Amino acid sequence: MAELTASVTPRRINWSSPLIYVIAYLIVVVSVVPVLYVWLNGFRSNSDINANPAGWPNPWYFQNFLTVLGSDRFWGSLFSSAVVAVGTTAGVCVLGIMAAFVIAKYDFRGRQGLYTLFAAGLMFPLTVASLPLNLLIRSLGLHGSFAGVIIPQIAFALPTTIIILVPFLRAIPDDLEEAAAIDGASRVGFFWRIMLPLSMPGLITVGVLAFIGSWNAYLLPLLIMAAGGMPQNLWTLPLGVTQFATQYSQDTGAVLAYTSLSMLPALLFFIAAEKRIVGGLTGAVKG
Repeated sequence: MAELTASVTPRRINWSSPLIYVIAYLIVVVSVVPVLYVWLNGFRSNSDINANPAGWPNPWYFQNFLTVLGSDRFWGSLFSSAVVAVGTTAGVCVLGIMAAFVIAKYDFRGRQGLYTLFAAGLMFPLTVASLPLNLLIRSLGLHGSFAGVIIPQIAFALPTTIIILVPFLRAIPDDLEEAAAIDGASRVGFFWRIMLPLSMPGLITVGVLAFIGSWNAYLLPLLIMAAGGMPQNLWTLPLGVTQFATQYSQDTGAVLAYTSLSMLPALLFFIAAEKRIVGGLTGAVKG
């Protein structure tokens, strides 16, 4: 019997195995090498890139970045991406924490069904809703505007936000609310003074995910901004990269420099909040 039990016991992953580290390093290489290639070739002239695409910048050529930074379209696209990303992140954090607080701490009929509905939203891709969403935005008069991009992005980011925040908030002991009620705090006061500060790691996590998702979004800005008649210098950076690549198709170095500068803000934002993301996801899993 003991032998049978030992045979069916699942084997645990040995994280000290060299194979695990080899796989991890391979994943890092596959992820980092394309980014380094884009950055390094942004510092090379077109003749150097054509002569040796995999070479090292020698000498370092800064004119590509100066060309991009001197373009009004780049700064207009940067402004648009910042407005859309910040607006989306703010909406996701505000609406997400309020909805998650109700689902996690209030006992009402249909609570589990509401949570399941948000979970089902994870399986609903934007591509499926692109046509009806485009018609809806047009009928609301938001076509070709920032709000026409921000509002749908908030809606599509809320399922992930709820799935992360609800377990995180459930892990906060109910005794805190009882103690706050004894001290005379209302539910709204408990939410603002106690629940919100304690949920900050999870809130930062969903905020970073929403910001990066909005910054990298391509399809929705294409449908709302490009097809909506918004001026080209106010398109978001993903659209700006495509536009710049079309305009400067022969200037490979400048296109790579534009791409490098486009990914830099989101990359720095992610690196700055990396530890808080891990902490927020850990709290959600424990909850």
